[in-house]
Amino acid sequence: MTTNESSVEILARGVREASGVLYDSSTAAKNRLLRAIMARLRSKTAEVLAANREDVEGARREGLSGVLLDRLRLEEDGIRRMLRGVRDVIALPDPVGRILETVKRPNGLKIQKMSVPLGAVGIIYEARPNVTVDASVLCLKSGNAVLLRGGSEALNTNRVLAGTLRTALEDAGLPPGSVGFIDSMDRESVAAMLRQREFLDVIIPRGSSQLIAYVRENSAVPVIAHGEGNCHVFVDASANLRRAGEIVFNAKVQRPSVCNAAEKLLVHGKIAVKFLPQIAERLKCAGVELRCDPGALALIPDGRPATESDWSREYLDLIIAIRVVGDVREAIDHINRYGSHHSDAIVTGSRANGERFLRSVDSAAVYVNASTRFTDGFEFGLGAEIGISTQKLHARGPMGLAELTSSKYIVHGTGQIRR
Repeated sequence: MTTNESSVEILARGVREASGVLYDSSTAAKNRLLRAIMARLRSKTAEVLAANREDVEGARREGLSGVLLDRLRLEEDGIRRMLRGVRDVIALPDPVGRILETVKRPNGLKIQKMSVPLGAVGIIYEARPNVTVDASVLCLKSGNAVLLRGGSEALNTNRVLAGTLRTALEDAGLPPGSVGFIDSMDRESVAAMLRQREFLDVIIPRGSSQLIAYVRENSAVPVIAHGEGNCHVFVDASANLRRAGEIVFNAKVQRPSVCNAAEKLLVHGKIAVKFLPQIAERLKCAGVELRCDPGALALIPDGRPATESDWSREYLDLIIAIRVVGDVREAIDHINRYGSHHSDAIVTGSRANGERFLRSVDSAAVYVNASTRFTDGFEFGLGAEIGISTQKLHARGPMGLAELTSSKYIVHGTGQIRR
């Protein structure tokens, strides 16, 4: 066993042991912990921001893209958002110990399904230092211990945040090992983490498609993947075009570096002549590159021809691909073929088309007359999120407290035996 694997195993073992303590912790004890985290985070704000500036400067020197720099940068608003997220999670009901179902059998047995923590959760993530706090807070409130492995670009920030979390655990009288942090950027540490099936119950990767593919292909631990976001907005023939313009612009431009930003625009042929030149001009003024199919290119002559690979790409940048379609069915087929099953929207004045879109688009979040930018744990009222799952097993969409629980059956009898 390498030194790296040995140190990761020690951390994973500590997380497993701490998960048993958290399992038995009361809601009041967990909320006291979250309040201690808020207090420690406030006191460490200057240190966190200084570490983050160091990370951002280092990343800029290394030539990281503007997309990654945007995800890496915290600033005071990022700290305020973290604190708001912790406060919201405190206010949420404890998901642990809820009775989900009750069945009374003819033989008198009372069988109930009860929610329980997943146990020991591993998080592997890139660039976003807010994940260190968001993921930890959600895990702790749901009775889970967590092992964190962040990206090298955010090492200084994550190191300060993880230390702050461990100090808060000590303040609350809970095991500091409830939040483990792999303070190594050696790639072997990720591989070692993926081998910890004796101690970890699940791995949740957040980051590039390359990272997620690597984790899925190499993990001995079950994986819940944060999927990439090839998100669509479809403007139907009956859409209010002013509303459609606002939704498309917001979904693409408000923050293009995130997974719920729109990457594709589909427009019904009946309104393309009127709508496309208007929205194209507005997007171009915001610096958006337009990649067009032949139908769209005829109406946006200074656009760039789209290639087949464009339809399945997540840009995370000021780029959008545009296609003219014949009807809602063609839009749905396009999305289900090329999309990443993350977030997709229809802008329409037809209730029937809206309901058809909601029913038939196979994505984690489907919208009628709203921007895809709302697919977010904070916006969905979850306080924060541990990721946005595009899988169908266990969890789908923004993962909050409830998605960090499993279940067990508890059975009450009066002496029944099976014959």
